Amino acid sequence: MPENLGELILSVAILTGIAVLIIVATVLSAKRHVKFYRDDTKRELLLQIFQDKKVAIIHATYTVADAAGAVLAKFDKNYLHNIFRKRWYCSNPEGSLMCMAKEDSAILSLLRRLLGPLFGLLRTNFIIVGPDGEQMLGEFNRKFTILDRYALDMKSDPTHSIDRRVAVALCVMLDTGERR
Repeated sequence: MPENLGELILSVAILTGIAVLIIVATVLSAKRHVKFYRDDTKRELLLQIFQDKKVAIIHATYTVADAAGAVLAKFDKNYLHNIFRKRWYCSNPEGSLMCMAKEDSAILSLLRRLLGPLFGLLRTNFIIVGPDGEQMLGEFNRKFTILDRYALDMKSDPTHSIDRRVAVALCVMLDTGERR
């Protein structure tokens, strides 16, 4: 009986230690906030992205605001969708869907899940579509270079239905939020 009791105490201690480690890491980790400035002096703030919740297990949300703090858009990401094809939803401040950014190809998406980036040959590119999911508004592509280079092309949205500040903020989240 004493041997089993020792194993039980050791198991409980290990599980408690893991739980405490997770809690401490969560408390000490900072929310992801991104700020855009006019130049390197960082005197004039242009745009901000705020992570709404510190802990986002399945559903992460972010708020995009201008320099004065006025909300321009909200971003939503459901990690369960990322199993098959990465998607980010962009809504206006009232909550209506403005656009969705999704991986450019479902087949390439599945290949990336199975093979990884394959030395950069399977780059993760995104298309930005309207609320109907069909109308193409833009593209965010990673260029095939040694360094990370990206191109945002919004030529398919000549009426500027998506504020360009929101489009740039979305692309930053597509890069940093997807850990590309």
